[in-house]
Parts: sequence; C-alpha cells; structure tokens
Amino acid sequence: MLVSIMVSGTYVYFRYRSIMHLSRNNKMLLSQLIGLLFAGIAYCGDMPDYSRAYDPGRDPFADGKSAIALAAETGRKVLIEVGGDWCTWCHVLERTLRDNPPLARVMNEHYVLLKVNVSEDNHNTEFMRTMPVLHGYPQLFVAQGNGDIMHAQDPSEFIRHGSYDPDLLLAFLKRWAIGEQADD
Repeated sequence: MLVSIMVSGTYVYFRYRSIMHLSRNNKMLLSQLIGLLFAGIAYCGDMPDYSRAYDPGRDPFADGKSAIALAAETGRKVLIEVGGDWCTWCHVLERTLRDNPPLARVMNEHYVLLKVNVSEDNHNTEFMRTMPVLHGYPQLFVAQGNGDIMHAQDPSEFIRHGSYDPDLLLAFLKRWAIGEQADD
C-alpha cells in the first residue's frame, strides 16, 4: 500500500508495508518527521504573502489592514513580527515557530502573522512611528482583531541555551490567544 502526500508540488511516498518492519526507534523518528512535515504544511499552508517573508517592497499599512480583516473574519489575533532577512534571530524564531508542531498549531489557530520588514532597503519609518518602542529585533506585537495593540514582547526573553525555548513561546502564544487584557 502506498500513501502519498503532496508538499509544495512534490509528492512524498511512504510504503506502508516497509513501515511495519521498522524498529521502534525508527518508527518514532518517522512519526516525528511526519509530524514536522504536517506542522510545516499547517504553518505555511494558506498563509498570505505578508506572513511568509520580510519583504522591503511590501506596504505594512495595506498588509496590516488585510491582516486585521482576516483576523476579525476568523476570530484570531494579529501577531506582528518586526525584523528583516538580515536578522539571524528572526530566522531562528521563524524556524522555531514553523518546525514545532504545537507552536505551528497555535499560530495557525489563533493568530494571523504579519511580518514587517525593517532594513537598509526600507525602514518603514511611517509605519514604525505608529508602533510602541522597539527593544531589538525581532520584536513581537499582539493586536486584537480590530488592530489595537494589546502587548509588545521582546522575544529574547524566550531564549534558553542559545535558542528560543518552544515551551516559553507556546505559553506566550496561549496566554495572549485567550484574550489577556491590554498592557497599561
């Protein structure tokens, strides 16, 4: 029996009978790999362009309006991630959110991701004037479905042992997904 899964236009095939002969450890590894595959699909599946990459050519005001409309329509919040392709920690955060199934699931279910580029090519100065003060890059902001900023978060607080701690990120995402009160 063959099971096929299409990922970004490429089919990945698993031969059911061959899985039955794997050792317990290899089955667990395969199970984890399949989980990561589906987490990546869930995280990136139907994301709008403004959620996929830091793009200096994008208009954060227009993207913000679209993200707010989608969040309001789907009952989610907007997670604004300010950074750029030049930012190593921005890429680490993206991989952590994408490659951890529980994080990817919470992101997909409770947030619309809006990436705002800040770089030498485009500082997005006018947009950034509307935001609370940044403490570094990346910087996260949680906004309600109407666009009101609820919380500003320096994700460096989630770094443990040289990487983002998935449990700390998950606790943060869950906390604000359930509707914490706005910061004073």
